[in-house]
Amino acid sequence: MKKINVLVVDDDFINLKLLKTMLMKNELVDNIFEAKNGIEALDVLKNSETDLILLDILMPVMNGIEVLKIIRSEEKFKNIPVIVLSTDETKKMEALENGANDFINKPIRELILNEKIKTYAFL
Repeated sequence: MKKINVLVVDDDFINLKLLKTMLMKNELVDNIFEAKNGIEALDVLKNSETDLILLDILMPVMNGIEVLKIIRSEEKFKNIPVIVLSTDETKKMEALENGANDFINKPIRELILNEKIKTYAFL
């Protein structure tokens, strides 16, 4: 079975650890890359083979919407599925309008995360 590489972008250490723990249990996930802000996320993207991005919206340095706009504007990254993560429901529409494939409300439930991964893993 083919497996995917997932980039998790979140400035909160606890959220990063929680998502990584959930992803390690998912049989579809091979490698997990981490970034604490948008700048790190773009660096990781340039230096890795990423199949799916889990992207927090509210971050310092560069927020998730800014990262999303850059991802969608670059040929190499524009087709990578992006699932936006946030506690702010009002950001959902903005994220979708800027190219996010989907949205997960925080706190993240493992069952929902796994369903989204199944949906977007092999697009």
